[in-house]
Amino acid sequence: MRLLEIIALLLTLSAVFGFLNHRYLRLPHTIGLVLIALAASLTLIALDGVVEGFALDDALRGVLREIDFHAVVMEGMLGILLFAGALHVDLSELARRKWAITTLASAGVLISTVLIALAVWALSAALGAPLPFAWALVFGALISPTDPIAVLSILKTVRVPRPLEAKIAGESLFNDGIGVVVFTILLALAVGGEEFGALDVVRLFVTEAVGGAVLGIAAGYLAYAAMRRIDEHNMEVLITLALVTASYGLALRLHISGPIAVVVAGLFIGNHGARFGMSENTRRHVFQFWDLADEIFNSLLFLLIGLEVLVVGIYLDHLALALAAIPLVLAARWISVAVPIGLLSLRAQFSRGAITLLTWGGLRGGISVALALSLPEIAFKPVILAMTYTVVVFSIIVQGLTMKPLAGRMVRDDLVDPGT
Repeated sequence: MRLLEIIALLLTLSAVFGFLNHRYLRLPHTIGLVLIALAASLTLIALDGVVEGFALDDALRGVLREIDFHAVVMEGMLGILLFAGALHVDLSELARRKWAITTLASAGVLISTVLIALAVWALSAALGAPLPFAWALVFGALISPTDPIAVLSILKTVRVPRPLEAKIAGESLFNDGIGVVVFTILLALAVGGEEFGALDVVRLFVTEAVGGAVLGIAAGYLAYAAMRRIDEHNMEVLITLALVTASYGLALRLHISGPIAVVVAGLFIGNHGARFGMSENTRRHVFQFWDLADEIFNSLLFLLIGLEVLVVGIYLDHLALALAAIPLVLAARWISVAVPIGLLSLRAQFSRGAITLLTWGGLRGGISVALALSLPEIAFKPVILAMTYTVVVFSIIVQGLTMKPLAGRMVRDDLVDPGT
């Protein structure tokens, strides 16, 4: 199919499924899209098995295979969605909780990666289909980071204290950059193409994280300086769009973290830029534009997640391990949150239910699926894909739908975090 036809099909499905959800299911928009798209995909697979000559699922599968999900997410949608999310985050709230956010986004990801790898490696051996430890580590790295797109989407529907919301949002905005670096290193080690020493790992971390942050600040300041000198809302919207695409593209070219670059730029423009570089009219138009962009690209991304089962496939041989991966990932997430918070709580208080809500609210999404699909065609790719997709679907649908009532039971608005 032509590119225009693929875009038209995805937009049409997003509109149709979104209408059905809004009219009948009344679930949060992104969760409804995933659920309906997943149901439609499974229905097509079932019909293919019982109706002779049924080829609609093959046709849709062919269209989806023309879409490079990894490139679409990691080199297209991610920058736009991260910027749109960061634009609305209060930088002062993040700064007050910088130690908690930094620890969760770095040490938390590493702890979770190792714990998941150990558990999956041991369980796969017990089930008679051993996954090498190197590839178990790769799976741990791609599934450990919480997905900022999914997390920020759910936070729009959940009422939690601002300090806890800042931690959840801040961790999700930054830990994907760390997670991608860890994934890159472990994947290189697993395929045996590169050798990394301790110094190489540290250098890569510093280059990716610090380089991305510096680029984000520099690009954000240039955009802010230009916007401060004019008062034309259409032009200033265009400047922010150029800021996102240029900074993300330049980061990819320089081999530094594009996600961190656009997050830092979004925080700068959404706070300092909105306050000192925009008129009230411009501020309204800029934020409305990015709200709309966020809604459209979120719809397309979550639609694709629901449809990707046609590409990932259903492997009954891997079903036991895929289902077992859900509690394993949640347990590792709980430990990777509880350990840092336990240490930080020695000098500061945390909101009631912080560990539980950070654990359950740590949704996985399109980034994990994109990384799994980017793996080379190895014998272990199907089982990693099956585990990844199962965890992601459970995370978005089950955790996403139960986050609001869980928060209502566990969090009291008068219990606040004094500034971790």
